[in-house]
Amino acid sequence: MSLVESFANVGVGYGIAVATQSVVFPAFGIHVTLADDLAIGAVFTLVSLIRSYLLRRAFERFR
Repeated sequence: MSLVESFANVGVGYGIAVATQSVVFPAFGIHVTLADDLAIGAVFTLVSLIRSYLLRRAFERFR
């Protein structure tokens, strides 16, 4: 179930990121296509996954 939870967390986070970008970007004068929003969301999701993994490894090492 931990794997399912991880996929759900990433999926929900990705959806929230894309939805937020589609609202916030135009408010700052940034206009991109839906495809761009999806790609940007994917990049930030990948960075977030790497960050989470590295932090988890660091905390496990110091535990």
